[in-house]
Amino acid sequence: MKYGARNALTAKVKSVKKGDIMSLVKFEVTAPAEMASVLTTESLEDLKMKKGDQVQLIIKAIHVLPVKE
Repeated sequence: MKYGARNALTAKVKSVKKGDIMSLVKFEVTAPAEMASVLTTESLEDLKMKKGDQVQLIIKAIHVLPVKE
């Protein structure tokens, strides 16, 4: 998959707070110490993301997009 963003970090999923429509996922990264992303619950389920997963964070504008490859 190609991304329009040029900034990417590798991160570990620290926690998942699942809601009916939106979900909050917090990530542990080397620098800065922690980042978070809000995404639709449908996207969270499509990615099958859970605590402890290794993901890449694609950063563009004000959005942090988690990508699980």
